[in-house]
Amino acid sequence: MPLDPEFLAVLTLVAYASIAAAVVVANRYRKAPAWDVWLLYCVERIYLPLMFHWRANRRAPFPEQGAALVIANHRSPVDPLMIWMNHHLSWPSRRVRVIGFLTAKEYCELPGVRRITRAVRSIPVERGGSDMGPAREALRRLQNGELVGVFPEGRINLRAGLLEATPGIAWLALRAQVPVFPVFLHGTPQKGSMVAPFYTPSRVRVTFGEPIDLSAYRDRPKSRPVLMEVTRLLMERLAATGGLDPATVRVVEREGGRTKNEE
Repeated sequence: MPLDPEFLAVLTLVAYASIAAAVVVANRYRKAPAWDVWLLYCVERIYLPLMFHWRANRRAPFPEQGAALVIANHRSPVDPLMIWMNHHLSWPSRRVRVIGFLTAKEYCELPGVRRITRAVRSIPVERGGSDMGPAREALRRLQNGELVGVFPEGRINLRAGLLEATPGIAWLALRAQVPVFPVFLHGTPQKGSMVAPFYTPSRVRVTFGEPIDLSAYRDRPKSRPVLMEVTRLLMERLAATGGLDPATVRVVEREGGRTKNEE
């Protein structure tokens, strides 16, 4: 008698977790992040290739040490997992680094998810809000040498191409003065709920782009025209990384947002 697909998915995840737990115990005394980060990473290394047939164009170019800003298109709730998958492929010799993604606040407060988002140092963001708090927290982390991930579209995109972006991403990139890496995701699952994509088999392809050089803008005032120009540049490079026409990129200002000089 065939087993229910959802039951099989849960059973598979339990098996992955058991294997991952053994690896965590073996590496408990290594120079590594907290045990919960190891557990999440080990589960992911088994779970993603099997569930999503995860493939990438190359090893992720994120630095082993020091800060970097990662920008990506946003298709699904599973997107952060896809980006986190292989930026330490020389593991176990290379330490696991979390990427603190700006994440919708309601997801960070869901029972069962809260611990995970805290472990991977997610930065909660109010939907549609103009509060600069999350941006300033992201800036503080970058200045402290951490990895930060941002989805400039601001929400999950259910159609082809890229949604419009706001100048907040440019403000962060210019103030932090760290390498900016574009990542484009193809084929991440899109379902009616926030949970279904996690057990929906798919074929995901990840394209890691080259870092974007913003050195020409570092000494310029963070004026509205400059922020708009840099936002367009970032989104055009993201589009090109995914094989899209950069001419289709749109940049808008969020109503009530702060785009004035933030010196």
